[in-house]
Amino acid sequence: MTNKLRSRYGEWALITGASEGIGLACAEALAALQFNLVLVARRGERLEEIAAPLRQQHGIDVQVKPLDLSMLANNQLLCREVESLDIGLVVTSAGFGTSGEFVENTWTAEMNMIELNCISSAFLAHHFGQRFKQQQRGGLVLLSSIVSLQGIAYIGNYAATKAYIQSLGEALYAELKPYHVDVLTCAPGPVATGFAKRAGIEMSFAATSKVTAAGIVSALARRQRTVRPGWLAKCLSYPLEILPRSWRFPLIDTAMKLLLRHPKTPHGKSK
Repeated sequence: MTNKLRSRYGEWALITGASEGIGLACAEALAALQFNLVLVARRGERLEEIAAPLRQQHGIDVQVKPLDLSMLANNQLLCREVESLDIGLVVTSAGFGTSGEFVENTWTAEMNMIELNCISSAFLAHHFGQRFKQQQRGGLVLLSSIVSLQGIAYIGNYAATKAYIQSLGEALYAELKPYHVDVLTCAPGPVATGFAKRAGIEMSFAATSKVTAAGIVSALARRQRTVRPGWLAKCLSYPLEILPRSWRFPLIDTAMKLLLRHPKTPHGKSK
């Protein structure tokens, strides 16, 4: 696996949202495959805490970039700062969710989520997609969710951002495939990360970030279009794809109520 992925993509991987959750798990998985890493998140001290053991355990180079990617200027700055590195794999894991009634949440929180979940991911996919196309190799991993399949009450805007990512990723897979560039969209189900706490959601049960990261690495090796890591994501998503859309809403609404215990007050907080 190490030689296969590194020879396909190059020595460096860039991961956003790397301070915790799926981003952190991807950093650990790719470090084990001997990728040098660029770790991006808002908390610089936390990134340094993660980078030190990865350098020591795997003998790799790790650079940290403490940036808030909800600001477009910081995405542009990031791209300039890594221009000299042979980055061949990009994982856009930075994101957060809001919950509660859309009209009761603050517009600032809802717009900030769109800026991070959609605009940052699209900007980085555009920038590195161009770069990978020119060099005729590379890989992009975009983080979607099974909630992208259907509008879901009380997380409507979050689900909409993930639907955008799912659609974009599937299109880029087809557009960049002729240039030997892999585009993988990861659509996990509920995952035990800091996301739920910030969104004001109590999860009844969830998959682990490590299971999700392992699914991403395995799917990259097979050059898949989309991966839904873990049994829970598969059980929740595959049946919906064969049902009429009019049936989907009540089914997924019921399923999410069983999985998620939603507080009475709306929330919307970022990492």
